[in-house]
Amino acid sequence: MTNRMELSGTIAKPPIRSKSPGGIEHCRFWLEHRSTVIEADLPRQVYCRMPVVVSGLGSQALTQNLVQGSNIKVSGFVAYQTGRNGVGKLVLHADNITQI
Repeated sequence: MTNRMELSGTIAKPPIRSKSPGGIEHCRFWLEHRSTVIEADLPRQVYCRMPVVVSGLGSQALTQNLVQGSNIKVSGFVAYQTGRNGVGKLVLHADNITQI
């Protein structure tokens, strides 16, 4: 099975850096995407806001220059996460980030 996603957009909120009890570094932020696509031969405005997390030893190098308002392209895999409030969401787990 394939689980791969690539999305470009703007960082909507300042990145939050943290470290898990196991010592794994994480960087979390929200990516806001806007574009126009053709669907059923008609133009369609597309908007989404996707939570992104970067984890592990390479997370610092990938995220050190990220600030709110940065335009980036992110690629990675998506996974379902349930928050403390019981509400679930899809999260993009990034393994590559490019400034655009």
